[in-house]
Amino acid sequence: MKVIKILLHASIWFAPVLIPLILWLLASERELKRLSLQALVFHFVIWLLVSISYFFSFILIGLPFLVIFGLIGLIAPIMGIIRAIQDRSFHYPLIGSWIR
Repeated sequence: MKVIKILLHASIWFAPVLIPLILWLLASERELKRLSLQALVFHFVIWLLVSISYFFSFILIGLPFLVIFGLIGLIAPIMGIIRAIQDRSFHYPLIGSWIR
Protein backbone atom coordinates (compact mmCIF):
# COMPACT_ATOMS: atom_id res chain seq x y z
CA MET A 1 0.00 0.00 0.00
CA LYS A 2 2.87 2.38 0.79
CA VAL A 3 4.39 1.91 -2.67
CA ILE A 4 1.04 2.53 -4.33
CA LYS A 5 0.61 5.81 -2.44
CA ILE A 6 4.13 6.90 -3.38
CA LEU A 7 3.39 6.07 -7.02
CA LEU A 8 0.12 7.98 -6.81
CA HIS A 9 1.79 11.14 -5.51
CA ALA A 10 4.68 10.87 -7.99
CA SER A 11 2.30 10.41 -10.91
CA ILE A 12 2.02 14.19 -11.34
CA TRP A 13 5.36 14.05 -13.19
CA PHE A 14 4.63 11.18 -15.59
CA ALA A 15 0.92 10.22 -15.71
CA PRO A 16 -1.14 12.82 -13.81
CA VAL A 17 -4.52 11.55 -14.99
CA LEU A 18 -3.98 7.90 -15.82
CA ILE A 19 -2.61 6.54 -12.54
CA PRO A 20 -5.05 8.32 -10.18
CA LEU A 21 -7.97 7.36 -12.43
CA ILE A 22 -6.93 3.69 -12.58
CA LEU A 23 -6.39 3.57 -8.82
CA TRP A 24 -9.73 5.27 -8.17
CA LEU A 25 -11.53 2.74 -10.37
CA LEU A 26 -9.71 -0.38 -9.12
CA ALA A 27 -8.98 0.33 -5.45
CA SER A 28 -11.05 -1.46 -2.87
CA GLU A 29 -9.84 0.50 0.17
CA ARG A 30 -11.74 3.66 1.00
CA GLU A 31 -8.60 5.62 1.93
CA LEU A 32 -6.88 4.82 -1.37
CA LYS A 33 -10.00 5.75 -3.36
CA ARG A 34 -10.23 9.08 -1.51
CA LEU A 35 -6.55 9.84 -2.00
CA SER A 36 -6.60 8.95 -5.70
CA LEU A 37 -9.66 11.15 -6.29
CA GLN A 38 -7.94 14.00 -4.42
CA ALA A 39 -4.82 13.53 -6.56
CA LEU A 40 -6.84 13.48 -9.77
CA VAL A 41 -8.71 16.68 -8.91
CA PHE A 42 -5.52 18.34 -7.59
CA HIS A 43 -3.61 17.55 -10.80
CA PHE A 44 -6.43 18.97 -12.92
CA VAL A 45 -6.85 22.11 -10.78
CA ILE A 46 -3.09 22.82 -10.72
CA TRP A 47 -2.90 22.33 -14.49
CA LEU A 48 -5.82 24.72 -14.96
CA LEU A 49 -4.40 27.38 -12.60
CA VAL A 50 -0.93 27.21 -14.14
CA SER A 51 -2.44 27.48 -17.63
CA ILE A 52 -4.51 30.52 -16.70
CA SER A 53 -1.52 32.12 -14.96
CA TYR A 54 0.64 31.43 -18.00
CA PHE A 55 -1.94 33.11 -20.23
CA PHE A 56 -2.00 36.21 -18.03
CA SER A 57 1.78 36.28 -17.60
CA PHE A 58 2.03 38.09 -20.94
CA ILE A 59 0.59 41.17 -19.23
CA LEU A 60 2.72 40.51 -16.11
CA ILE A 61 -0.28 39.94 -13.82
CA GLY A 62 0.03 36.18 -13.97
CA LEU A 63 3.75 35.87 -13.21
CA PRO A 64 3.45 35.75 -9.41
CA PHE A 65 0.54 33.32 -9.68
CA LEU A 66 2.46 31.18 -12.15
CA VAL A 67 5.32 30.90 -9.65
CA ILE A 68 3.03 30.24 -6.69
CA PHE A 69 0.88 27.60 -8.42
CA GLY A 70 3.95 26.01 -9.97
CA LEU A 71 5.56 25.69 -6.56
CA ILE A 72 2.38 24.27 -5.05
CA GLY A 73 2.20 21.76 -7.91
CA LEU A 74 5.79 20.74 -7.19
CA ILE A 75 5.85 20.80 -3.38
CA ALA A 76 2.49 19.18 -2.56
CA PRO A 77 3.27 15.84 -4.28
CA ILE A 78 6.70 15.78 -2.64
CA MET A 79 5.03 16.27 0.75
CA GLY A 80 2.62 13.46 -0.17
CA ILE A 81 5.52 11.16 -1.04
CA ILE A 82 7.25 11.95 2.26
CA ARG A 83 4.05 11.30 4.21
CA ALA A 84 3.48 8.04 2.30
CA ILE A 85 7.01 6.90 3.15
CA GLN A 86 6.31 7.70 6.81
CA ASP A 87 2.94 5.90 6.50
CA ARG A 88 1.06 9.03 7.58
CA SER A 89 -2.15 10.52 6.24
CA PHE A 90 -1.99 13.27 3.60
CA HIS A 91 -4.57 15.64 2.16
CA TYR A 92 -3.86 17.74 -0.90
CA PRO A 93 -4.04 21.50 -0.29
CA LEU A 94 -7.41 23.04 -1.15
CA ILE A 95 -8.71 19.73 -2.51
CA GLY A 96 -8.45 17.76 0.74
CA SER A 97 -11.21 19.76 2.38
CA TRP A 98 -13.60 19.16 -0.54
CA ILE A 99 -13.11 15.42 -0.92
CA ARG A 100 -13.37 13.34 2.25
